[in-house]
Amino acid sequence: MALSKISTSYSPSQTLKSKPGVPFHGYDAKRTGVSFEPHRRLRISCSVAPNEVQAPVAPAVPSDKASNRECYGVFCTTYDLRADEKTKSWKSLIKIAVSGAAGMISNHLLFKLASGEVFGPDQPIALQLLGSERSLQALEGVAMELEDSLYPLLREVGIGINPYEVFRDCEWALLIGAKPRGPGMERAGLLDINGQIFAEQGKALNAVASRNVKVIVVGNPCNTNALICLKNAPDIPAKNFHALTRLDENRAKCQLAMKAGVFYDKVSNMTIWGNHSTTQVPDFLNAKINGIPVKEVIKDTKWLETEFTERVQKRGGVLIQKWGRSSAASTAVSVVDAIRSLVTPTPEGDWFSSGVYTNGNPYGIAEDIVFSMPCRSKGDGDYELATDVIIDDFLRERIKKSEAELLAEKRCVAHLTGEGNAYCDLPEDTMLPGEQ
Repeated sequence: MALSKISTSYSPSQTLKSKPGVPFHGYDAKRTGVSFEPHRRLRISCSVAPNEVQAPVAPAVPSDKASNRECYGVFCTTYDLRADEKTKSWKSLIKIAVSGAAGMISNHLLFKLASGEVFGPDQPIALQLLGSERSLQALEGVAMELEDSLYPLLREVGIGINPYEVFRDCEWALLIGAKPRGPGMERAGLLDINGQIFAEQGKALNAVASRNVKVIVVGNPCNTNALICLKNAPDIPAKNFHALTRLDENRAKCQLAMKAGVFYDKVSNMTIWGNHSTTQVPDFLNAKINGIPVKEVIKDTKWLETEFTERVQKRGGVLIQKWGRSSAASTAVSVVDAIRSLVTPTPEGDWFSSGVYTNGNPYGIAEDIVFSMPCRSKGDGDYELATDVIIDDFLRERIKKSEAELLAEKRCVAHLTGEGNAYCDLPEDTMLPGEQ
């Protein structure tokens, strides 16, 4: 019998920087009407089958004792997954940590993860959700909705406000939570405030996450936040950190498809170079439509160089003007696309965009920053940079502008990356897509 293990014991390292009275609540996968004590400190370990488990399998417990346990919500029970024939082909449980889990992006993303849409219909998952003290009650509501959705692949849900607890043993970390830019806030101020969040989260990942955790930073300014995070996680390969520029790639593909009068799946080799800001460079030089270079399909060079580029760069701001809030559903979809690009082989000849660490890049881009570049994957979670790209003078000039902006941002957060005193000389106040 494969059992859930429920323990009220914990070690000092598990409660590092915990706030009194605020627990990391665990949810186990099957339902029962057990009462709960909301401030009980719990740790849950679940297994799919004894030979597939990553955490220790608990010894069998008589059902009468199990029913008397105090745990959070209705997930507390023991169960035998082997009774379900279809679980025989399931893979080992993977743990996914999500910050900003009570926000709008997560509201779309979590259900995609739990449904099997991202990692596949045979991949059970555990969701470990990070929020703030203010959002803890909302996180409970998120967990309730996940309960009520009856996802068979969702074997565990935990909520908490301490990254040292929520990130424990996670194999994927989706860092969405960040402070939005408010009226009158300087770009440098936003870099500092959010940089502190990602410095702390980097330290937590370094301390408790899987040594091969894959990290996707969504919270803006995502490129520099990803740099701060990886600098504070020296025991995790820098290559494992990504800044989300997939939404920009998707937006660029949409614009090219509409202009060419084709469906978006005909657009390939679309690269977003640089920063997730208005200096980003949507690359029409290397992009293809039906396997043909875009410039041979769309003859209007002026449109490509001006209107197309600006539409992609400013799409997030236009959406805010139209709807009154930043993109959420499309951002969640792009996170899904970004993960899929790493866990499934890249189609032959194609590539995808991701903000990655520049050390060793073949394009002449300054090292030691996080810069969006064309990537390929074998489907093992890793990637390599595409080398069969063309860079002309027009493209190079625009790439250099985004590079200069990221180098300036790096100087502005030097105090958070362990590189000395910060010095902010941002070339201009470029509004980040999605900022208010």
